[in-house]
Amino acid sequence: MSLKRNFIILSLGTATSRVLGFARDVLIAGILGAGPVADAFVVAFRLPNLFRRLFAEGAFSSAFVPLFSRELATNGEAGAQKFANEAWAFLLAILLMFTILAEIFAPQLVALMAPGFISDPAKFNLTVELTRICFPYLLCMSLLSLLAGMLNSKGYFKAAAFAPTALNIILSAAAGIAWYLNYIPEKAGFALVYSVLIAGFVQLGLLLWAAKRAGFFPTQFLPKYTPNIRKLLRFGAPSILSAGVTQINIVVGTLIASSTAGAVSYLYYADRVYQLPLGIVATAIGTALLPPIAAHIAKNEASDANKLQNQGIFFTLMLTLPATIALLIIPYEICNVLFVRGVFTAHDALETGRAVAAYALGLPAFVLIKVLSPAFFARENSKTPFYFAAISMVINIVASFALAPKFGAQGIAYASSIAGWANVVLLAITLLYLKYWQPTGTLMRQSFVCLLASGAMGVALYYGLHYFQPFFTATNTSIIKFSALGVVVLAGMVLYFAIALILNGLTLKSMLASFRRKRKT
Repeated sequence: MSLKRNFIILSLGTATSRVLGFARDVLIAGILGAGPVADAFVVAFRLPNLFRRLFAEGAFSSAFVPLFSRELATNGEAGAQKFANEAWAFLLAILLMFTILAEIFAPQLVALMAPGFISDPAKFNLTVELTRICFPYLLCMSLLSLLAGMLNSKGYFKAAAFAPTALNIILSAAAGIAWYLNYIPEKAGFALVYSVLIAGFVQLGLLLWAAKRAGFFPTQFLPKYTPNIRKLLRFGAPSILSAGVTQINIVVGTLIASSTAGAVSYLYYADRVYQLPLGIVATAIGTALLPPIAAHIAKNEASDANKLQNQGIFFTLMLTLPATIALLIIPYEICNVLFVRGVFTAHDALETGRAVAAYALGLPAFVLIKVLSPAFFARENSKTPFYFAAISMVINIVASFALAPKFGAQGIAYASSIAGWANVVLLAITLLYLKYWQPTGTLMRQSFVCLLASGAMGVALYYGLHYFQPFFTATNTSIIKFSALGVVVLAGMVLYFAIALILNGLTLKSMLASFRRKRKT
């Protein structure tokens, strides 16, 4: 199966989930706003997701997939199934113990994550209650990540790509019911965290069903410390640490923001906006790149691995550069259309839009990190990305403390963008030095054209927005606002691709080829 087809499948799955996620967040913003209950829900929801990224996306995306791919190549499906069973049982045991500890020490976790809540006992206690209900979601999603790695390595991308839609459908349903029944914010908060827990088990069930159909259903539940597990831990430890320093950035941002009313919520809603292009591109291309690059490296096919690396970078720049410009030009309009209703005010949209614009500056960097890192992981080198992530973490912490007092939530977002670009520069320079990556003239030319087309689109959006501004006033209905935003976004997309075609950075043939399905070889 080609990289392009895998990328399209994963992008469609992520796009579907993100669009439903927008519907979910529109409802959540309406019933919770940016007040104390919203802050409590964000922290309760963020805690299991923080550790999910640590356990799942750390060890079992970066470390498990290359080792599983190698087992498939050297020992066949029987060896890969044995390794997967051992990893499943070991991860399950760790997660069960960690979840029990988190339930016991939930107050301490909340105090660590959001120390600013301590001065408000009602808000702090509510956050602890919501966290205890929501935290087992970690167990489901970490096991799901392991199953997804197995399926992706075998070329089955659809189930893992579309499973996250279950969370957004269930959360949207809960939020919609809370809206219809006119729940008070606190009651709505409890409804939302219970729906998160239900969604976790539904998603895990879907992946277990897909794994059974693919012939890789886990059958081992008692952990054993085998040579395979020792190798996984040895290779995975730097990956866990690398993911860990990334999550420390999130903790630091939440910690600083918790001292300012509404700031935690502003960052959460801003994150949801810029995560649409980030999730579609970064998750898709990063997931699609790692298994084939690992396979080529195992077969000593360095040129083919380099070709895939360049394709990934081109896809990234082609899609993130115009998204970055759009988020810089119309962040308030996006937040106004999506969130201003119910108890979410125009002022909340303004503060959220400022954070969106700050995050947008780092959007290409956040995606490029996912694209450049597989070149290290495929060679079982997880230490180098860890060192660079640690350096970027220090930069993020220093920048957050320096910028937050003056810019508030926007300053924390600026710090994330600065740290992201520092990480990209370190990864790229090292890849070039080690000759793991060699950019081609075609990549450089196409990237330059994407930049020019994005800039031209930005100028047109900036001046064209003047004519659409009346449609975004508070007196207009949501339908009018959504329609106006849709026209602006669609016009920007058409203009961008038209300019890129004219400048010949993207040929019509290459664009159509990106969407052509190929049979699995």
